[in-house]
Amino acid sequence: MSNFSIDTKCVQGGYTPSNGEPRQIPIVQSTTFKYATSEAMGKLFDLEAEGYFYTRLQNPTNDTVAKKICELEGGSAAMLTSSGQAASFFSIFNIAGAGDHVVASSAIYGGTYNLFAVTMKRMGIDFTFVAPDCSEDELNAAFKPNTKALFGETIANPALVVIDIEKFAKAAHSHGVPLIIDNTFATPVNCRPIEWGADIVIHSTTKYMDGHGVSVGGCIVDSGKFDWTKYPDKFPGLCTPDESYHGVTYTERFGLEGAYITKATAQLMRDFGCIQSPQHAFYINMGLESLHLRMKQHCANGLAVAKYLQNHPKVAWVRFPHLEGDASFELAQKYMPNGGCGVVSFGVKGGRAAAETFMKNLKIAAIETHVADARTCCLHPASATHRQMNDDELTAAGISPDLVRFSCGIEGADDLIADIENALAQV
Repeated sequence: MSNFSIDTKCVQGGYTPSNGEPRQIPIVQSTTFKYATSEAMGKLFDLEAEGYFYTRLQNPTNDTVAKKICELEGGSAAMLTSSGQAASFFSIFNIAGAGDHVVASSAIYGGTYNLFAVTMKRMGIDFTFVAPDCSEDELNAAFKPNTKALFGETIANPALVVIDIEKFAKAAHSHGVPLIIDNTFATPVNCRPIEWGADIVIHSTTKYMDGHGVSVGGCIVDSGKFDWTKYPDKFPGLCTPDESYHGVTYTERFGLEGAYITKATAQLMRDFGCIQSPQHAFYINMGLESLHLRMKQHCANGLAVAKYLQNHPKVAWVRFPHLEGDASFELAQKYMPNGGCGVVSFGVKGGRAAAETFMKNLKIAAIETHVADARTCCLHPASATHRQMNDDELTAAGISPDLVRFSCGIEGADDLIADIENALAQV
């Protein structure tokens, strides 16, 4: 459906039923698949034939939804994972191992930061974090001979800093590594990082893609444009024989368009089993069908709330990329001219205690560890998602103790503003 609009792809991408087939994608709720001969199944294990043999690796429902997200992002191949965290982990671990190095923006989701700085460090992978607005010289200085990737978020959660994708892509490619972008907040409706030079795009589908708080999931999309074969010594897992699959070389067998995702499926999904359930993939597809409509309302509500907060005497500061005067305004206009997301970050005068008082007096917005949902929710990151960070790490991530992350749903904007006004009156 490459010639269709993003709206049409949201509704009909990934699946075209034939005569007599279900109009909605089928939920293939089966762990296993039957074959007539061992020889036929053997070809699947040798990656010589397409098909399914165990849902821990692949499932038809999951592949259908992954295909839709792939079409939305303009990629060549994609896979679903059990969560956004699994997508973040797989995206790096597929090309980096013990003794390797990765450069990442410091303004990223707290769970991702902990995954990189603590858990993956214990696995022998070293990370260097750079400010998203660093200079080109500072960015280039962070790379090392053993660097395997550059990672960032389109719109940082919850700092709401917009990354300069072209600048980061230029740096990554000059050092012979791919740029991996987490596009969860913007979604492909508002930004398609591959068009700006990103090589791999990941999502927490739990957020806007699902949009209804019913399914946890993740997705990895490969652009198929990064030439791994130019750097065989840097990426031996893709460019040399894999003995665990009878010596297959992924770039030779599947080309640049399929090597990365095939390896992630054949190796990582096989060994870690972070598969998304077919039922959850079905729910995500239902959310995707209205994504293009919901994002317009999320963004409109976000802007209305940001403008209101900007002039409130009890609010110390407001961050919203599409609010005129915001530090990321120009980049937001460049990469997301039609809107970014519905999340607003702001500080309540009086610090942590004032923020907590404000939040407990909200009626419509619920305090949740969730974000980017049809229902408005809010969170105090320093006490929740980012509580594992020290003060210096919080500052580097763009998070202050008074920061409230307010995720505007698709309710009426006037009702959201009235709820905020009432809660601030109690501070």
